[in-house]
Amino acid sequence: MTSNPTGRITTIIDPGDALGEVLFGLIMALTLTVGSRLVFEEEGLDVRELVVATIGCNVAWGIIDAVLFILGTTFYKSRRLRLFRQIKAARSESAALTVLAREFPIEKAPFAAEAADTDALYRSLLTLAGRADPVKVSLAKGDLLTGIAVFLLVSATSIPAVVPFLLIDNADLALRTSNLFLIMLLFVTGYAWASFSGGRPFYAGMTMTCLGLLLVAIAIALGG
Repeated sequence: MTSNPTGRITTIIDPGDALGEVLFGLIMALTLTVGSRLVFEEEGLDVRELVVATIGCNVAWGIIDAVLFILGTTFYKSRRLRLFRQIKAARSESAALTVLAREFPIEKAPFAAEAADTDALYRSLLTLAGRADPVKVSLAKGDLLTGIAVFLLVSATSIPAVVPFLLIDNADLALRTSNLFLIMLLFVTGYAWASFSGGRPFYAGMTMTCLGLLLVAIAIALGG
């Protein structure tokens, strides 16, 4: 049994997807807090309004993202069922292998495979499909748990954004602290991403930070 929170999360949702949701939530929160600085300089900062807006925005997008994830999962399963039917309806073995090659293109994989190995893989999939029976497309418990995980990850990223406002009386200092904390978390997210994918953690952390800030700047410039 997995004993740490990270391990429990990665048994529910893919680490790449989880970190992507965290990144999305951080960008949403940072867009609000950085954008509020422009308002702060002109009109003064309403801390309560900013806290409510930040939490509300991330919770709302957490719900939207979770629903979209579940819809995407349903679409993926329906597509696989359609693929199964296409294989069953193929008039020849070569036609069925062509369907599989189009759906699972090995040349796009991050490795080079021998032609004989690729052919053996597609033939194994064809044998598996030939012996299997179609099942009704439905959401499993795991799909719902993943949707809940998506919601929690996006929503929870609002917490580090608002905590400084709850602990620091000076609104300007709290805003700066919040922004700095979120930027640091962008780096941590990139670092963790590389740790899971086998990349260079520091390089990935800096890249994620710069990319996140660029996206925030674009969102603010477009009125987001």
